[in-house]
Amino acid sequence: MAAKSIALFALAALFEIGGAWLVWQGVREHRGLLWAGAGVIALGIYGFVATLQPDAQFGRILAAYGGVFVAGSLLWGVALDGYRPDRWDLIGATVCLAGVGLIMYAPRG
Repeated sequence: MAAKSIALFALAALFEIGGAWLVWQGVREHRGLLWAGAGVIALGIYGFVATLQPDAQFGRILAAYGGVFVAGSLLWGVALDGYRPDRWDLIGATVCLAGVGLIMYAPRG
């Protein structure tokens, strides 16, 4: 179950971060409405992917996904925008991912 959940978090991050990046490119980098429109579609797909998580608790899923979003956004910036995170970025992302692990995968009674 954890493997499926992790895969879904990665897929959700791809669509949400990618969608936001496409909108950014369309608006801020003046690439046009096609880029922004593709971003809006990707963001909609993100919303659907999030519903596929095995855990049924909306608040838990979205809270945990926040940590995935933080780390994924830094990785996206490195891969597509030439961003170089500093040690504080890396420490912060690590803390966020530790939070994801606690929220999603800690044993519950």
